[in-house]
Amino acid sequence: MTGTNPGITPAASGVAPGMHTAADAEFHAAETHTATGGLVKSVVALDRVVIRLAGDSGDGMQLTGNRFTSETAAFGNDLKTLPNFPAEIRAPTGTLPGVSSFQLHFADHGVMTPGDAPDVLVVMNPAALKANLMDLPGGGLLIADSDEFTPRNLAKVGYASNPLEDGSLEGWQLVSVPLTSMTTEALKDSGLGKKEAERSKNMFTLGLLSWMYHRPTEGTIRFLERQFRRKPLIAAANIAAFRAGYNYGDTTEAFAVSYEIKPAPMAPGRYRNISGNQALSLGLVAAGQLSGLPVFLGAYPITPASDILHELSKHKALGVRTFQAEDEIAGIGAALGASFGGALGITTTSGPGVALKAETIGLAVMTELPLVIVDVQRGGPSTGLPTKTEQSDLLQALYGRNGEAPVPVIAPRSPGDCFDAAVEAARIALTYRTPVILLSDGYLANGAEPWAVPAQADLPDLRPVFATEPNGEDGEFLPYLRDPETLARAWAVPGTAGLQHRIGGLEKADRTGNISYDADNHDFMVRTRQAKIDGIAASLPATEVDDPDGDARVAVIGWGSTYGPIGAACRRIRASGRSIAQVHLRHLNPLPADLGEILARYDRVVCPEMNLGQLAMVLRAKYLVDVHSHTQVRGLPFRAAELAAVLQDVIDGTPAGTTHETADRTDTTILDTPAPTGAAL
Repeated sequence: MTGTNPGITPAASGVAPGMHTAADAEFHAAETHTATGGLVKSVVALDRVVIRLAGDSGDGMQLTGNRFTSETAAFGNDLKTLPNFPAEIRAPTGTLPGVSSFQLHFADHGVMTPGDAPDVLVVMNPAALKANLMDLPGGGLLIADSDEFTPRNLAKVGYASNPLEDGSLEGWQLVSVPLTSMTTEALKDSGLGKKEAERSKNMFTLGLLSWMYHRPTEGTIRFLERQFRRKPLIAAANIAAFRAGYNYGDTTEAFAVSYEIKPAPMAPGRYRNISGNQALSLGLVAAGQLSGLPVFLGAYPITPASDILHELSKHKALGVRTFQAEDEIAGIGAALGASFGGALGITTTSGPGVALKAETIGLAVMTELPLVIVDVQRGGPSTGLPTKTEQSDLLQALYGRNGEAPVPVIAPRSPGDCFDAAVEAARIALTYRTPVILLSDGYLANGAEPWAVPAQADLPDLRPVFATEPNGEDGEFLPYLRDPETLARAWAVPGTAGLQHRIGGLEKADRTGNISYDADNHDFMVRTRQAKIDGIAASLPATEVDDPDGDARVAVIGWGSTYGPIGAACRRIRASGRSIAQVHLRHLNPLPADLGEILARYDRVVCPEMNLGQLAMVLRAKYLVDVHSHTQVRGLPFRAAELAAVLQDVIDGTPAGTTHETADRTDTTILDTPAPTGAAL
């Protein structure tokens, strides 16, 4: 979904109150309108809301959430999303392992996270209720499909009685709606059977939510027509269910209030709603166009990176070729071969695949050919948590190869930033003739946000210079004769007359590239390859430090997808009248040249990570700074409120949790407590 924002001066965003109970509604502008049938309904203006949809993995929660997100982006709200689904293709129906959810935070101002907790929870069965109720603050709105709360479904998750009827949900605003039966009633003349009709209940739910939050409807109808263009009966049924849900909201007495969240101020430009994997794919396509090279992707499908393969396969017209290999090793081998042949070689994977690709990454280091390795991180080790997020591959990316095999490592900070990170990875790979590892993660890959489509003039020129003639003093070709500025070796496309040369994994002699076992030569080549990677730091911009008042004594440093939660936590700290600085790293190897001086300015440095302190360990070792590590490995992003509490304790000089000291690290263990109710950024 794309749209154009005319440009309004952005207002400073602050703590937002979110969804409210009836007692709170007086704090917001309200108006009324007369619905069909003469009902008078109120329209309450909100500045933000967090909605979570939850049901079976076959209930279409991801599709429903994505459609609501697309319409919200088209409307002009800022937003962040958090899809959360099981690894199983289809877990047993109605069970806790099969629950799939989609959370969306949208607002009339800039938001940085999908929200700590939902203000509105929609559940399609008892399992969804049991798995998610603990996250819904007291007084929150709970919408439940009462048709699915049957004795059989209740027994599957251990409910002795029906919570919709036994009074156990009195602490929330419960609205029981027979979503399934109303859907089948709306489709009784559609020509579909009962089971087929029931599958459209997610569209009925989407229609109801579209009415509640004044979302546009035309885009969803067009989507359904396009999605099911070869199955017109299914398309008509889904559209009918969608309209029935919308009309139900407008005419029922069960919902006396609808809500309005105005568009957010945004800089002028063309925007589209985009996920991290989509943005990363488009960044790779753009890198091909900017470099003038064909793009070759060699990949083996693996969650959560497979969508990049799917997306790139759509862009053959732009010089992109995709190869679905039989395994991870074949995928990277083909990509490296494409780079040898003069293409921009790409391979995509997740943590387990990086382990399998390690030997070929080392080969790329030795041959000094450009290659982009995309690691969309997930919970580990081994198969681990395929559909959950984590940042636990950093040390593997930095050091997970035999020998001294330095590789640049970069990480995007948001779904939209995946585009820029992909272009930057290609720039480094092509300029310095090196493999580059790009560390995304499941949260970024599947999450979405509005993205300003960049102008081509604002993108860098990535065109490489190929060797076209001998470069030696005696008329011979020296494949390892280096550029004095970048230390990149000459790149000769196979078949270029007079530029035949030896390539492979054995150590190379300086300049000639001949096989060499000479001790001094090996020492020189190892140090030269390291110096080439270290020299990349000279091409990086100054590190951005977010310290509005300039008087902060505590800095929080992060990398990758922790940017949003850390930024939201810093907003909370500053709203309370205290100062804090934020530093967020894109380049993890080499680290920015000015980082050591920046860290030395602050009395205390805190590093939140979704691992057990990998970046913190690197920073301590390199800069001898006492970095305080705050970690979690729950398969979910940090909560802003939880991080703010940790940072508050550090600022106040109070230890947060229990501190464990060893010879080389100090970790702060934080208890996993529920996020406080109320505002979330």
